[in-house]
Amino acid sequence: MLKSFEHIGMTVSDMDRAVAFYCGLLGLRLHLRKAMPDGSQVAFLDAGGGMLEVFAPAGGAVRASDVPEGTAGLRHITFLFASVAETFARLEAAGVEVKERPRLAYNSEVLHKVAFLRDPDGILIELAERSIEAGNSTI
Repeated sequence: MLKSFEHIGMTVSDMDRAVAFYCGLLGLRLHLRKAMPDGSQVAFLDAGGGMLEVFAPAGGAVRASDVPEGTAGLRHITFLFASVAETFARLEAAGVEVKERPRLAYNSEVLHKVAFLRDPDGILIELAERSIEAGNSTI
Protein backbone atom coordinates (compact mmCIF):
# COMPACT_ATOMS: atom_id res chain seq x y z
CA MET A 1 0.00 0.00 0.00
CA LEU A 2 1.32 3.44 -0.95
CA LYS A 3 2.25 5.61 2.04
CA SER A 4 3.31 8.88 0.39
CA PHE A 5 5.49 10.57 -2.19
CA GLU A 6 9.16 10.23 -1.15
CA HIS A 7 11.56 12.16 -3.40
CA ILE A 8 12.72 13.22 -6.83
CA GLY A 9 16.39 12.86 -7.75
CA MET A 10 17.99 15.68 -9.72
CA THR A 11 21.47 16.73 -10.82
CA VAL A 12 22.92 20.20 -10.23
CA SER A 13 26.22 21.77 -11.19
CA ASP A 14 27.08 23.24 -7.78
CA MET A 15 25.78 21.92 -4.45
CA ASP A 16 26.41 25.13 -2.48
CA ARG A 17 24.46 27.15 -5.03
CA ALA A 18 21.62 24.59 -5.12
CA VAL A 19 21.29 24.50 -1.33
CA ALA A 20 21.33 28.30 -1.18
CA PHE A 21 18.53 28.45 -3.78
CA TYR A 22 16.27 25.65 -2.56
CA CYS A 23 16.79 26.18 1.18
CA GLY A 24 17.72 29.85 1.40
CA LEU A 25 15.26 31.22 -1.16
CA LEU A 26 12.47 28.63 -1.47
CA GLY A 27 12.43 27.48 2.16
CA LEU A 28 13.17 23.75 1.89
CA ARG A 29 15.06 22.26 4.85
CA LEU A 30 18.42 20.55 4.53
CA HIS A 31 17.91 17.02 5.83
CA LEU A 32 21.25 15.47 4.84
CA ARG A 33 24.32 16.52 2.90
CA LYS A 34 27.42 14.43 2.36
CA ALA A 35 30.38 13.85 0.09
CA MET A 36 30.55 10.56 -1.80
CA PRO A 37 33.73 8.50 -2.35
CA ASP A 38 33.90 9.58 -6.03
CA GLY A 39 34.03 13.29 -5.09
CA SER A 40 30.39 13.99 -5.89
CA GLN A 41 27.99 15.34 -3.30
CA VAL A 42 24.44 14.37 -2.38
CA ALA A 43 21.84 16.20 -0.33
CA PHE A 44 18.26 15.54 0.68
CA LEU A 45 16.16 18.71 0.87
CA ASP A 46 12.82 18.38 2.69
CA ALA A 47 9.91 20.17 1.04
CA GLY A 48 7.35 19.18 3.67
CA GLY A 49 5.49 16.60 1.57
CA GLY A 50 8.48 14.96 -0.10
CA MET A 51 12.14 15.59 -0.73
CA LEU A 52 14.56 16.54 -3.46
CA GLU A 53 17.58 14.27 -3.66
CA VAL A 54 20.20 16.55 -5.17
CA PHE A 55 23.37 15.18 -6.81
CA ALA A 56 26.35 17.37 -7.69
CA PRO A 57 28.89 15.42 -9.78
CA ALA A 58 32.55 16.07 -8.96
CA GLY A 59 33.09 17.48 -12.45
CA GLY A 60 30.01 19.71 -12.45
CA ALA A 61 27.09 19.50 -14.88
CA VAL A 62 25.87 21.43 -17.91
CA ARG A 63 22.77 23.64 -17.69
CA ALA A 64 19.42 21.86 -17.86
CA SER A 65 17.27 22.14 -20.96
CA ASP A 66 13.48 22.01 -21.13
CA VAL A 67 11.82 18.78 -22.24
CA PRO A 68 10.89 19.28 -25.91
CA GLU A 69 7.20 19.20 -26.79
CA GLY A 70 6.13 15.63 -27.48
CA THR A 71 9.02 14.15 -25.49
CA ALA A 72 8.51 12.22 -22.26
CA GLY A 73 10.21 13.63 -19.19
CA LEU A 74 9.76 15.88 -16.18
CA ARG A 75 8.54 19.34 -17.18
CA HIS A 76 8.94 21.24 -13.91
CA ILE A 77 9.02 20.97 -10.12
CA THR A 78 6.14 22.63 -8.27
CA PHE A 79 6.19 24.04 -4.76
CA LEU A 80 3.05 25.21 -2.95
CA PHE A 81 3.10 28.61 -1.22
CA ALA A 82 0.54 30.66 0.70
CA SER A 83 1.04 33.54 -1.76
CA VAL A 84 2.51 33.19 -5.24
CA ALA A 85 2.66 36.98 -5.66
CA GLU A 86 4.67 37.55 -2.47
CA THR A 87 7.02 34.63 -3.12
CA PHE A 88 7.53 35.66 -6.75
CA ALA A 89 8.32 39.26 -5.77
CA ARG A 90 10.91 38.10 -3.23
CA LEU A 91 12.58 35.72 -5.70
CA GLU A 92 12.55 38.27 -8.53
CA ALA A 93 14.16 40.83 -6.19
CA ALA A 94 16.84 38.23 -5.40
CA GLY A 95 17.68 38.02 -9.11
CA VAL A 96 16.10 34.63 -9.87
CA GLU A 97 15.51 34.08 -13.60
CA VAL A 98 11.83 34.63 -14.46
CA LYS A 99 10.07 32.40 -17.01
CA GLU A 100 6.43 33.44 -16.45
CA ARG A 101 4.99 36.05 -14.10
CA PRO A 102 2.12 35.21 -11.68
CA ARG A 103 -1.19 34.40 -13.36
CA LEU A 104 -4.35 32.41 -12.75
CA ALA A 105 -3.80 28.67 -13.15
CA TYR A 106 -5.18 26.90 -16.21
CA ASN A 107 -6.09 23.93 -13.98
CA SER A 108 -8.30 25.91 -11.63
CA GLU A 109 -9.78 22.69 -10.25
CA VAL A 110 -6.43 22.12 -8.52
CA LEU A 111 -4.58 25.45 -8.32
CA HIS A 112 -5.47 29.13 -8.11
CA LYS A 113 -2.30 31.02 -9.11
CA VAL A 114 1.04 29.98 -10.57
CA ALA A 115 4.33 31.51 -11.70
CA PHE A 116 7.43 29.98 -13.26
CA LEU A 117 11.10 30.63 -12.52
CA ARG A 118 14.38 28.84 -13.15
CA ASP A 119 16.77 27.51 -10.56
CA PRO A 120 20.50 28.30 -10.96
CA ASP A 121 20.90 25.34 -13.35
CA GLY A 122 17.93 26.25 -15.54
CA ILE A 123 15.49 23.73 -14.04
CA LEU A 124 11.94 25.05 -14.35
CA ILE A 125 10.30 25.74 -10.98
CA GLU A 126 6.59 26.38 -10.61
CA LEU A 127 5.32 28.43 -7.68
CA ALA A 128 1.72 27.44 -6.92
CA GLU A 129 -1.07 28.68 -4.69
CA ARG A 130 -4.33 26.88 -4.05
CA SER A 131 -7.67 28.59 -3.69
CA ILE A 132 -9.89 27.59 -0.78
CA GLU A 133 -12.08 25.58 -3.17
CA ALA A 134 -9.07 23.86 -4.82
CA GLY A 135 -7.46 23.26 -1.44
CA ASN A 136 -10.52 21.30 -0.29
CA SER A 137 -10.66 19.24 -3.47
CA THR A 138 -10.75 15.45 -3.24
CA ILE A 139 -8.78 14.96 -6.47
